[in-house]
Amino acid sequence: MSANVQLLRGPNKMAKKGEVATTSNKAAVATMDINLFEQDAGLGNENVGQEDLALPFLKILSGQNDELDFVEGAVPGMVYNTVSGELFSGKDGIKVVPCHYNRRFLQWAPRGSGMKAPKAIFLTTDVMPETKRDKDTNKDMLTDSSGDYLEDTHQHFVLLVKEDKTFEAALISMKATQLKKSKKWNSMISSTVIEGKSGLFTPPRFSHMYHLTTLKESNDKGSWHGWEISKVGLLEDAGLYHAAKEFSRSIQADEVVVKHENESSVQTEASPF
Repeated sequence: MSANVQLLRGPNKMAKKGEVATTSNKAAVATMDINLFEQDAGLGNENVGQEDLALPFLKILSGQNDELDFVEGAVPGMVYNTVSGELFSGKDGIKVVPCHYNRRFLQWAPRGSGMKAPKAIFLTTDVMPETKRDKDTNKDMLTDSSGDYLEDTHQHFVLLVKEDKTFEAALISMKATQLKKSKKWNSMISSTVIEGKSGLFTPPRFSHMYHLTTLKESNDKGSWHGWEISKVGLLEDAGLYHAAKEFSRSIQADEVVVKHENESSVQTEASPF
């Protein structure tokens, strides 16, 4: 015996006897307008402060990085976003807009101690503990026999610009063998001049885009992958420029929190130091 199936096909409509009706949501679904998002901009994030956010580190994966064991597709030489988990080809590289730079000295406990964050962070103007250079590791070891060491760290705050033209704030931390690359990048930025109405002038740090790729390097202590930096050119997107300017302002106002535990357990280099 056949069932007499009656399903709603729409408002106040019944299926005919013996006919299996289908439902339609066309009348119930309103077209989403991007203006709705704009009208409600920021709602739901009222209690989210900088201390609740994680600034991504963009780091080069090398032989000692744990990510090589658990991130699918990760190989040495790739660039890794520590928050999103995105991987970028070292050969193709990434494009970034440098927004701000500072130098810090981080005091680390000995490896294997379980400490995932620096024990102290010093500004260049601070009084720092006495250190002595270790010839074997090239580390600046504290002379108090604690086993701690100070690491000269150059921090480049950038906007990472993706292929789809979206962008996000990130931090590129350079140390050890990469300090030379950092100084070279700073020199490239500082020596840039463009001509304006009143003659030549040095534009803001965030006026240009740069292309960062990775190359294999080595010395008598080992091999690793390092940064290779080249200038792309002046920014053409006014929205990107204003975002970079605002990011720079927020860093100078101490509104950006850097959580160094994101990168403390492994080094950028394979360990030649």
